[in-house]
Amino acid sequence: MNLEINKSILTASLAVINPATGAVIANLPTATNGDVESAISAAQIGLKKGRRMSRARRAEILLETAKLVNENAEDFAQTIVRESGKTIRQAAKEVMRCVNTLTLSAEEAKRLTGEIIPFDSFAGSENRHGYFTREPLGIILAITPFNDPLNLIAHKLGPALAGGNSVILKPSALTPLSAIKLAECFYEAGLPREMLTVVIGGSQIGDALVRRNEIRMVSFTGGSNTGETISHAAGLKRTAMDLGGNAPVIILSDCEIELAVSSCVSGAFWAAGQNCVGVQRIFVHQEIYEKFLKMFVAETKKLRCGDPMDQATDVGPMITETEAIRIEQWVNEAIASGATAMCGHNRTGAFYAPTILVNVDPGSKINCEEVFAPVVLISGFSDLDEVILDADKPEFALHAAVFSNDISNIQKVIDGLDVGGIMVNDSSDYRFDGMPFGGSKRGSMGREGVKFALEEMTQTKVVCYNHSSS
Repeated sequence: MNLEINKSILTASLAVINPATGAVIANLPTATNGDVESAISAAQIGLKKGRRMSRARRAEILLETAKLVNENAEDFAQTIVRESGKTIRQAAKEVMRCVNTLTLSAEEAKRLTGEIIPFDSFAGSENRHGYFTREPLGIILAITPFNDPLNLIAHKLGPALAGGNSVILKPSALTPLSAIKLAECFYEAGLPREMLTVVIGGSQIGDALVRRNEIRMVSFTGGSNTGETISHAAGLKRTAMDLGGNAPVIILSDCEIELAVSSCVSGAFWAAGQNCVGVQRIFVHQEIYEKFLKMFVAETKKLRCGDPMDQATDVGPMITETEAIRIEQWVNEAIASGATAMCGHNRTGAFYAPTILVNVDPGSKINCEEVFAPVVLISGFSDLDEVILDADKPEFALHAAVFSNDISNIQKVIDGLDVGGIMVNDSSDYRFDGMPFGGSKRGSMGREGVKFALEEMTQTKVVCYNHSSS
């Protein structure tokens, strides 16, 4: 952690809790609203250094950081497990994705170019020529969630630093340890400390930073209510937001059913369902509905819940017991409205068993809102056009998926769904760190994915030479 820069803003204490055991694993000093000035001052110095830093040097630092993360992969994975409850196998994959994200960022740092502008294409400008470059946007405020406490941070830091910006990072107060470890790797790799300031705290410190005029962009991943609050508070600055989803998956009768089942079981219950592109609503054609449901329930019951440090564990705890109680109540409400739980629906502390619901009321909260828990809804359909309309009803959308071997029907689904991405014969939760990633409909702001985030985090500068006729 950047203690030299931040020591004046670290005035309170935050307990980091292991969701699997309830044990306190760290007590961290935190910032207060009155201490924001120090973080801003450091970032202003860092921005000057970033502007002067060559693209080659930015790439070197990012590559060296990726190397350090890779060399300490086991330690990073264990940190993720302890603070988030993600299983050790899932955490190990997240670490490798972080390495990839930083490597992609290093590559894009070298590709950050502009274009020649044909000024002489306009009459009267024949004696002019010029170009534009892409320059740092300024100070980037990155606010990140708990569910991917390392790689989602890399998706903000990598592109921002590749573009020469300075960053103030406020990670989730539930999972700050991975952020601190990643920052330490950046410093060890040679990044000037002023270019990355980690601020630990809750929503009050985040709000104070969002409101500062010196911040030129807020990059936020989290809930829609918080996103709306940030949008109102930010004022005249650039914003990029990933505000969650309610992923639909359409299963057609000609699909490879084993692939569809295995993909959707993984997509629904990965990271205990705390995944913004996780499978939430599955629509299965009536011809294969009973077979699919039977196979899906059987595969779900094979999942092992328990100690996330155990290599054999498939599903760990939710982030807090409060969140587990919330989804337990949501499922109870759905059952009271006529739904049936085919398996799961039992809770022990923060652990909530993978749960499958059928016969869910379409107007229920659990169908209309983001579940963000190990719960999946399965229903049958007979008319593809109608089910596309049903699948597309939520006012927010990240990913969707379709399983079929009929290209005409696949294209109909692609054309009919207003979402940020559609996975064909794959789970909705598939994501490659180099692809554009973001939402559709209400609250859709910007795109992540290294190349695309880098464009959001830089701005053009035009240069025009006027050559006189003499």
